[in-house]
Amino acid sequence: MNKIKGSAFLFGDNLNTDYIISGKYKFKTLDMDELAKHVMEDIRPGFYNEIEKGDFVVAGENFGAGSSREQAPLVLKVAGVGALIAKSFARIFYRNCINVGLPVVEVDTTNIEEGDELEVDVEKGIVINVTKGITLEAKPLPEVMMKILSDGGLAEHIKKNGDFALDDEESSE
Repeated sequence: MNKIKGSAFLFGDNLNTDYIISGKYKFKTLDMDELAKHVMEDIRPGFYNEIEKGDFVVAGENFGAGSSREQAPLVLKVAGVGALIAKSFARIFYRNCINVGLPVVEVDTTNIEEGDELEVDVEKGIVINVTKGITLEAKPLPEVMMKILSDGGLAEHIKKNGDFALDDEESSE
């Protein structure tokens, strides 16, 4: 997975999945392109029109609290968000991000401000704040999660590999 480059869009702590995509939409349609137009609109109206492909959602503690439905991370991915960067994630949400192929990085976000240009290397667990000239180090994702991300998510990984194998050698054992 190559480095992802984009701008930071800041959000606070305890951002729940209903703020990511409101229930008033997620029960009306399964069309992710349509849902993506409403991403974050209850806390940041017009967010969908602000972001460009590859930009980052940056938050504090407990990002993705609430429902375990996969629509929230999937709608962020479809909207073009390159990765989620937060101090911590709700565990089910974190795993759902990996499952849908949306990169997540847990790192101290204190030194990231709205509009900062970032470069993220998910594999190495590095966030470079280009604007401020600082490097933030996170714990890299486990190899199996990186493989799932590089395959485009869990469903694509299973289609490609037939199981959870990390490489061809393991799948033949």
